[in-house]
Amino acid sequence: MSWSTAWAIARRDLNARFKGLRLLLVCLFLGTGALAAIGTLTAAIEREISSRGQDLLGGDLEIEVWQRDLNADEKAALSRYGEISGGTRLQAMASAGENAAPVGLKAIDGAYPLYGALTLKDGREVGAPKADEAWLDQGAIDRLGIEIGDSFRIGSQQLRAAGVIATEPDKLSEGFSLGPTVLVAQDFPQAAGLVAPGSMYQSKYRVAFTPQRDPEAVQELLSEEFPNAGFDFRTRDRASPGADRFVGRMGEFLTLVGLAALVIAGIGIGGGVASYLEARRTSIATLKVLGATSRDIARIYGLQIGAAALAGSVLGIVAGVLVTPLLGMALDGLLPVETGFVFEPSALLLAAGYGLLVALVFAATPILRARRFPAMALMRARVVPLARDRQALMWVIGGLLGIVALALLTARNPLLSGGFLAGAAVMLLLLALLGWGIRKAAGALPSPRNPLVRNALANLHRPGASTGALVTALGFGLSAFVLLAAIQTSIAGNIDSRVPREAPDYFVLDVPRDRLTEFEAVVAEQDKDAFVRAVPALRGAILAYGPEGKQTRVADLEEIPEDAWPLRGERGLTYSAEVPLGNTILEGEWWSADYDGEPLVSVDEEFARAIDLKIGDTLTIGLLGVERTAKVANFRRIDWESMGFNYVLVFSPNAISDAPHNFAATIDLKGDQPTGPLLRGLVNTFPSSSVIEVGDVLQQARTILGQVGLATFAAASVAVLAGLAVLIGAIAAARAARTYDTVVFRVLGASRRQVLAMQLAEYGLLALVLAGVALGLGTGLGWLVITQLFEFDWLPDWGAILGVLGLGLAFVLTFALAGSLPLLRAKPAQALREL
Repeated sequence: MSWSTAWAIARRDLNARFKGLRLLLVCLFLGTGALAAIGTLTAAIEREISSRGQDLLGGDLEIEVWQRDLNADEKAALSRYGEISGGTRLQAMASAGENAAPVGLKAIDGAYPLYGALTLKDGREVGAPKADEAWLDQGAIDRLGIEIGDSFRIGSQQLRAAGVIATEPDKLSEGFSLGPTVLVAQDFPQAAGLVAPGSMYQSKYRVAFTPQRDPEAVQELLSEEFPNAGFDFRTRDRASPGADRFVGRMGEFLTLVGLAALVIAGIGIGGGVASYLEARRTSIATLKVLGATSRDIARIYGLQIGAAALAGSVLGIVAGVLVTPLLGMALDGLLPVETGFVFEPSALLLAAGYGLLVALVFAATPILRARRFPAMALMRARVVPLARDRQALMWVIGGLLGIVALALLTARNPLLSGGFLAGAAVMLLLLALLGWGIRKAAGALPSPRNPLVRNALANLHRPGASTGALVTALGFGLSAFVLLAAIQTSIAGNIDSRVPREAPDYFVLDVPRDRLTEFEAVVAEQDKDAFVRAVPALRGAILAYGPEGKQTRVADLEEIPEDAWPLRGERGLTYSAEVPLGNTILEGEWWSADYDGEPLVSVDEEFARAIDLKIGDTLTIGLLGVERTAKVANFRRIDWESMGFNYVLVFSPNAISDAPHNFAATIDLKGDQPTGPLLRGLVNTFPSSSVIEVGDVLQQARTILGQVGLATFAAASVAVLAGLAVLIGAIAAARAARTYDTVVFRVLGASRRQVLAMQLAEYGLLALVLAGVALGLGTGLGWLVITQLFEFDWLPDWGAILGVLGLGLAFVLTFALAGSLPLLRAKPAQALREL
C-alpha cells in the first residue's frame, strides 16, 4: 500500500473534529504553547539586553565607588580608553510647600548620555540640565504636587522643574531607588551640601571605548593598576545583572514548567492513543483480514496520529506567539522587551520539535503493538490481553534519549534541565513500580466478604486492568496540584517573613554625626515616646581575609565562594561598643565599652562559614581608598528578618570611627500624632538627610514578591492544566475499556448503585495510596524550585497544601463517578456482539 493510499484511508477514518484524539490535541497544545511562549519571551529579552547593552549601561564599562569621587589618576586612566562621563547617585529629600518626598538624585555631566538618548515628554532630546533646573520623573512631579516651571528644594538649593523624563536610557542598570528619579547638573550635590565627607553617595563613571576593545580585559587592567580602590565594575555585556539574573532564573523555571507539561502530556498522549486504537481494534483486525500488512496499519494510524499531533503543535505555537505580547506588556518598564508580536524562529521550532517528538515516542507503543499482532489476537484482545512488545519498548527508550539530548543541547542550564529530566524519569519509574506493586498486592490480599469491595479489588489486578496507566496519570496529576500549592504558599510565606508587618516608621540616611542630639530632639518634639536608634554608617570593600601573614586576596580569587556575597564590591560597615540589637554571639567574646587595643571585628556566622574564617584570623578592608586590618573577635547570628540595621561586619570603635561618616537612624513612633509635621520638621532642619517612609518601601517589596508569585502561579498552572487533561483522559480511557465489564455485571443482576459503588471503591483505593505519593513528590519538587532556583526560604502552608490535595482527590472521585454514568446506559446486546 502506497503512502497516498494509506493517507486516503486515514483521512476518511479521521473525524474532522479529531474525535478520540482530543486528549492528544489538548496535551500538545498546552506543552508546545508553554514552550513557544517561554522561548520567545526569554530570547527576546536576552536579545534586547545583549543588543542594547551599551545603551542600558550608558557606556562600554562602568566604575562605581562609594563616598568619594575618582581621583585625578583614576580619571586619567579611564580617559586612556575613550570618552568618559561621570556623576553622582544618592538618596535625597525633595520638598515643595507642605509636600516632601524621597527621590533618587542623579547628577550628570555634559557628556551624558554616551549612548542612547535622554528624552522628555514634550519631545525634546536633552543632556544635563542647567545648574538651577532639573528633569523629573512623573512620580516626583505627582508626589510634590508641582507642575512644569514650579520651584522645589533639594538640600539647601532651589530648583526649577524644567521637564518630565520620558526615556532614561540607563534606567534599568541604575538598580533599585527609594523614590522617583530627579536629574540635576553634575555640581549640584556639592552646592546643595549633600556630599560632605561621610555622606552616603556613589560616584559612577562610564567610558565609551575608542577604538572598541574587550571590556573584561580593560576591567582586569584597571583592577591591577588600582587594586585597593574599591571599584565595582559593570560591562556592556552585563549592563543589568539584576535583570539578567531575573531573566535567567525565570527562564529556567519556565523551561522546567514547559518540560513538565510535556512530560505529563506524554503520559496523556500514550493513554489517549491507546484508547483511540482500542476503539478501532475491530477496524484494524478487519483491515488485516482484508490483506493489509503490518506496515500498512502503521502507516494509516501513524498518519492519523501525526496529523493530530501536527495540528496540536501548530495551535500551541500560535497560542504561544499570541500570548507573548501580553507577557511583554506585563513586563514593560521592568525589563527591556518588545510589547508587540515577537517571532523567534529557533524557539518556535524547538517547541514544535519537542511536541512532535513527545507525540511520536508516547504514541509508538500502541501503534507498534497493533502493527505486530495478527488479526485474531486483536479480536481477542479484550479477554486475552496482548503481550508486551519489546520492539515498542526499544523505540520508546530511543525516543526518550532523543528528547533528553535535545533538552540538554538547547538548555541554558544543562545541569538543571538534565537533573529535572532525570527526576521525571525516576518519578515515572517509581510510579510504574507502584502500579505493579498495587496490582500484586491487590492479587495477594484475601478476598473481602463484601462483593462490591471484592470486585473493586479484583479490578485492580485482573487481566487487562488499567491500574498502571491510572497510577501514573493520577500520580503526576495530583503531584502537580501539590507542587502548585507548595510553590504559591511558600512564596506567600516569604512575603510575610521577609517583609515584616511590624517595622520602624522611618529610615533616615546621612544624619550628621555632630548633630545627633539635635536630631533626637526634633523627633521627641513631635512624639516624646518615639524610639530612635542611630548607628554609624560607612561603606567599604573586603580586600583580604584569613590567618595573619597568610591572607587570601579577594582580587586573586578565580570564583567567589558560595554564600560569600559580601566579597562582591563595597558593603555597609559600622562600629559599636555593644552587641547590636537582635544579634547573638555564638563564638568568641565582645570587646569592652572602653576597648582601645588592636582593632577588632565581629563577623556574621554564615559569611564566616562560607570563607572558612576562624577566631583570631584577620580581615582587611578598603575604606575610602585606605586599607585597614582588624582581627576577628567573634561570630554573630543576625536576625535578617528584622527591619533594623543588620551588618555583616561590625568593628570595634577604635578600628574605623576616625573615618569621615554620618549616621543612619530608624524612628519608631509610639503616639497617634500625624506623621506630616515630623517629616516636614526633619526635612527643614536636616536638608541633606534622606527621610524614607518604611510603609512605602514595604509596599514596593510586597508588590514585587507578589508579582513573582503571580507569574509563578500562572506558569505552574500550565503543568496543572496538563495534569488535569491527563487525569480526565486516563479516567475516560479506563471507562472505555470497562464498557463490557459493566454490561456483564448488569446482566448478572448488579444495580446501577452497585456499579457506581464499585467504581468509587476502586478509585478511592488508588487515590488514597497516591495521595501520600503525590504529597512527597509535589513538596519535594516545590522545595527544589523555591530553595535552589529562586533561593527563597522553604515556608509552605501545610494546611493549604493538604486542602488542595483533598480538592484534587475530590475532583478525581467526582469525575470518575461522572465518567461511569455513560457505562450504565450501554446496551448489553450491542456490547456483547463487539467481542
